[in-house]
Amino acid sequence: MERDGQLELYDRVAARLKDAHRTVRDLQVPEDVRQALAHKLLVITAATKRDLPGAARRLERLMADVDQGRLPSDRTGGHDGTP
Repeated sequence: MERDGQLELYDRVAARLKDAHRTVRDLQVPEDVRQALAHKLLVITAATKRDLPGAARRLERLMADVDQGRLPSDRTGGHDGTP
């Protein structure tokens, strides 16, 4: 039963990552900002292999920051643990 929950979470995170990559690609921001965001998404993608729930939380925090305009160029570093 727990495996079904894990698969469901994986499906949700995979769909959210796909949407996140599309969102970042479509942002009207300087290329260095877009690259920094894309890198963060790749780090989160890699983290899904070891810590799926943690990666899901990091993804939601990152996308909340993007939605609120808190981008890597803000020098605040964001909330996903990367500078």
